[in-house]
Amino acid sequence: MTTLRIAGGRVLLPDMTVERADVLVDQAAGEVLAVGGTDQGDEHLDAEGSLVIPGLVNAHGHAAMTLLRGYADDKPLGAWLQEDIWPAEAELTPEDVRAGTELGIVEMIKSGTTAFADMYFEVEEVAAAVDSAGMRARLGHGIVTVGKDEAAARADVEESLAIAREFDGEAEGRLSTAVMPHSLTTVSEECLSMAVEGAREVGVPIHIHINETRDEVEPIVGERGIRPLEYADELGLLEEENFLAHGVHTDERGIELLAKTGMGVVHCPASNMKLASGMAPVQAMLDAGVSVGMGTDGAASNNDLDLFGELRDAAMIGKLAADDASAVPAEQVVEMATAGSAEAIGIDGGRIEAGANADLAVIDFDKPHLTPAHDPVSHLAYAVRGSDVRHTICDGEVLMRDREVLTLDEKEVRETAEKRAVELVGRA
Repeated sequence: MTTLRIAGGRVLLPDMTVERADVLVDQAAGEVLAVGGTDQGDEHLDAEGSLVIPGLVNAHGHAAMTLLRGYADDKPLGAWLQEDIWPAEAELTPEDVRAGTELGIVEMIKSGTTAFADMYFEVEEVAAAVDSAGMRARLGHGIVTVGKDEAAARADVEESLAIAREFDGEAEGRLSTAVMPHSLTTVSEECLSMAVEGAREVGVPIHIHINETRDEVEPIVGERGIRPLEYADELGLLEEENFLAHGVHTDERGIELLAKTGMGVVHCPASNMKLASGMAPVQAMLDAGVSVGMGTDGAASNNDLDLFGELRDAAMIGKLAADDASAVPAEQVVEMATAGSAEAIGIDGGRIEAGANADLAVIDFDKPHLTPAHDPVSHLAYAVRGSDVRHTICDGEVLMRDREVLTLDEKEVRETAEKRAVELVGRA
């Protein structure tokens, strides 16, 4: 057994208190051995003047969309997808997806994210990038059947199921999978039912966009006389292991269904604001006992993957949505981006205690914008930036030390992604 001692700093504990302590990690097992005073450790990681927190969990995104960062802005979701994003994605190659995913992974590592959920295409390339980088992820092939004939639509579902079978448990257990139909309006009812049945047989969860915009809600209400979550419930989508993205236009009945079934919600405040999708009723969900995590969505609608920005956005917009300055407080958004996101996507993470996964981020508090540190948890929500992350550790492995990414060549990743992005846009 080799051990890593993260020494000299303060530690964020599961109850959101902070105490001065070292963290001792079993690197072979990828677990936290102890939190407290210790002089042990085969390897040392300096945390002086820093706060050790659980690695952030980005519970919803499309990492390879870093290639389309800034490509199409300031448009509503429907037009943005149909006029810009889907035509560009039709030109993607497997090599493009690998390059974009690696760029997203570097960005996430550098901003303290150790695990993420990703809905995209060419999942083999996404999985290879995650494996090489040493991160933890739940991956799935995004199913879109609109505009496809019956054979092509069914083949899309079959591909998502095959991917889920093949990659679950890979990368020494750091990879898990899900079946991922895009949304209730971009996947036919037959294929949604097929996805639900298939996911149960494979034994993996389902991840789907629901209630993101009014343009999704209105057609379902008009055609079926019920709202999206009621329709999803009829299809068997609302199960405890499943999780949905956005949930912006969730009404009181929808919140009751989520609380009753245990299905998790991933809040993506920056993307929701940029696309003018609306303000999710996060405090109402939390009050009802709904499991709420945090995600960035893709870099084309955000436009970055710094989850600390989402913490601040979630706290701010949560107060506006509830018309209450005490709504969605600092402790809650930190919880959402760590343990809440881990619970939503069904992984072990988001806490620092003996026996927990050694997924950690070390935040340098020796900065003007973090001085004075009356309340470190407040700073995590309102003042910390991704660039304040000093070290990132996943599964006991140091992925970044003193701002240097160790598992990927950052310069090469950036150059490759830049070249492929230019070529992609040229083709599109």
